[in-house]
Amino acid sequence: MSLSMYQAAIPPLLRALANLSAILDKALLSAESRHFDAAVLLQARLAPDMFPFIRQVQIVTDTAKGCGARLAGVEVPSYPDTETSFAELQQRIAKTVLFLQGLPAAQFDGSDERDIVLKFPHQTMTFRGQDYLQYFVLPNFYFHLTTAYDILRHNGVPLGKADYLGADG
Repeated sequence: MSLSMYQAAIPPLLRALANLSAILDKALLSAESRHFDAAVLLQARLAPDMFPFIRQVQIVTDTAKGCGARLAGVEVPSYPDTETSFAELQQRIAKTVLFLQGLPAAQFDGSDERDIVLKFPHQTMTFRGQDYLQYFVLPNFYFHLTTAYDILRHNGVPLGKADYLGADG
């Protein structure tokens, strides 16, 4: 049996978003136990030219919802990027999960060959659906997810590989 585009995209994205949500919970608990304002973590970054933690999470959710929408052939939901707290980031993750869960698997049929066009301010990128998932979405999604994890880990949040992979990973 072959792997459908839905199976290749949505379950891994949902699992990683659930793991990210749990990681955010651990970060908040860590800040409380160490008696410092968790908001400091939201603006933390690994290097001066990298996005801060809060933007990493926004990009993770943007990448996930964009993937689901484009492969299912529906409009990509727009989020305003106005989060300023862990609670608001959790809401954004939850909204993304609900969106992805609402996409019927059958809507992904044939998306491996569908043209996906991404327009950026200085370039346009065109992919076939399978290439979009494998060579753009998944690397981008996991890059920003890993960077968010690394920012928290670098700032003393007690995270390990099991947190990143999830309970049964």
